[in-house]
Amino acid sequence: MTALRAVATYLPAHRIPIEDLAGKLDLTPIQVKMFRRYHGLSQVAADPGGTLLDLLRGATEALSELRGRERQVRYVVYARAFPVVAPYPENALDDLCRAIGLDHAIAFTVTHQSCASGLLAIDVAGRLIDADDTEDPLALVLAGEKAFTYDSQLLPGTSIFGEGAAACLVGRDGPRDRLLAYACDVRGEYDGELSEVAAGFQREYRTLLTAVIRTALDRAGTTIRDIAAILPHNVNLVSWQRLCRALGFPIGNVVLDNVGTLGHVYCADAFVNHRTALARGLLRPGDRYLVVATGAGHGATFSAMVFEH
Repeated sequence: MTALRAVATYLPAHRIPIEDLAGKLDLTPIQVKMFRRYHGLSQVAADPGGTLLDLLRGATEALSELRGRERQVRYVVYARAFPVVAPYPENALDDLCRAIGLDHAIAFTVTHQSCASGLLAIDVAGRLIDADDTEDPLALVLAGEKAFTYDSQLLPGTSIFGEGAAACLVGRDGPRDRLLAYACDVRGEYDGELSEVAAGFQREYRTLLTAVIRTALDRAGTTIRDIAAILPHNVNLVSWQRLCRALGFPIGNVVLDNVGTLGHVYCADAFVNHRTALARGLLRPGDRYLVVATGAGHGATFSAMVFEH
């Protein structure tokens, strides 16, 4: 059974008010007000002088459980929202592996589920180590990107991306954060230019995401009433308020603390919110919780995982 052995994050201290991004992102004053008042976004995390390698290395340096276990790490899986995250010929993943003593590991990226690729990476890592015949193999899952292009900074009318990174050590088993079920629904009909598919995606968003959550719960043999917390993707507040009404789940148990102060940190949202849930005392030993993500790009992806803490 796949388990999260340890989770660490790196969030730069610098914050940019969304008003300061208006010119760069071609946002009108009304759009800025909508993001702040309606979607609950006030600022985003950023590391203006840092590189992608700085972000990823910051997360791995915070993962103290990795120290002394580098030789056990057989796979490094980098979850990305975008196929290209740095100008050629930069390769932050290879540079990181060399820098932290993981150049022996098989390292690769998963990208084609956009911001849901973080959950895909956990699933892939679990499958790889389950089939590995070495003693107690581990996988390192990474997430986090630089907002270095217009498309990587803004989801029009929905969210604004922030910078940060996460590192997660995945094992074959463990006493905490054991994966009970995973459900994923990829909808190819939403592949295309965002302006062309956005209306349909928004119209079906709540229905499709609710369905995949219920599928994950069914596979875990549990119900929404047994869930202690939901770790969401940090797109905005209003989408989660609506989804909670559809699920019959208390909005106070959805970890939305980081939406307004960090922005949507790409595939790292789940891991950032995991750390926040622990800090808030939302997860006690034996509690079951949901991790939820969606991705828009190469179609639409709706994903949910059920864990037991």
